[in-house]
Amino acid sequence: MDLKEVLFPMGVAFLFALLAGPLFIPLLRRMKFGQQIRKEGPQGHQKKAGTPTMGGIIILLALSVAALRFSDKNEELVILLVATLGYGLVGFLDDYIKILFKRSLGLTARQKLLGQLLVSGFVCYMLYRIGHSTDLFIPLTDVSIPLGWLYYPFVVIMMLGMSNAVNFTDGLDGLLSGTSAVAFGAFLIIAMKGHHPESAILAASMVGAVLGFLVFNAHPAKVFMGDTGSLGIGGALSAVAILTKTELLILVIGGVFVFELLSVVIQVASFKTRGKRVFKMSPIHHHFELVGWSEWKVVISFWLAGLVLAGIGLYLNGVF
Repeated sequence: MDLKEVLFPMGVAFLFALLAGPLFIPLLRRMKFGQQIRKEGPQGHQKKAGTPTMGGIIILLALSVAALRFSDKNEELVILLVATLGYGLVGFLDDYIKILFKRSLGLTARQKLLGQLLVSGFVCYMLYRIGHSTDLFIPLTDVSIPLGWLYYPFVVIMMLGMSNAVNFTDGLDGLLSGTSAVAFGAFLIIAMKGHHPESAILAASMVGAVLGFLVFNAHPAKVFMGDTGSLGIGGALSAVAILTKTELLILVIGGVFVFELLSVVIQVASFKTRGKRVFKMSPIHHHFELVGWSEWKVVISFWLAGLVLAGIGLYLNGVF
């Protein structure tokens, strides 16, 4: 693939999101689709209550329009869109219930898990159908582990873990939009290098979509993406890593998301076993807020961390 083949979908997705924002944001406000803020969250966030949410619809629409326009519409694209839109639908239902009942929690944990499992299961079926390799490749080596049928439970766990890790990252204005743009930018380079055109086009479309959305999501945010966007982004990130056979590299390129998830796991485990908290608040970005960092300082620092991790991931992939 040449650069022009990915710049077009990136540009179309960016322009779509940029033009859709001024149309969708007033609509979301009129429909009273406002964010419910957790009482136990940082007090500075209470002023964000009522900010339009479910803006992830803009991202998913922009992505879909660009990907469908510039791809070959084959089974790999179906897998990518099922993972993205399927997880996005679970997030949409979660967001809608929050708004409908005016509470900070939507679907129950069991309901959300069931939805994610159904989407992941269908992705596994499609992977089996196209004869996708079940080998797990180790970065910087020629070693691969033949997982056989165990590959499919691995895929399910990977998709569940990464989608929820991305979801935890969506807690500050522009934080997830920027870090996801960096991560998908890295996977775009990997997909182009490895000759995976559908994954490259979807990654390029996602970069354009989240950057277009960032115009409205940067501090002070005019709209939040909600679980509609964050779960959809997590599903897309997992699917791109799976189809490019860089399943383990997602732990590095998506290191910021992994760090966010681990901070929650550590906090919960510590409190339940020792009755003590390791962080002032989890996910970890709230900890930095509570020690005195401004919201912008946290966001920019996490963007830079994501950029460094993406560079390390590209190095491990042999790009540099």
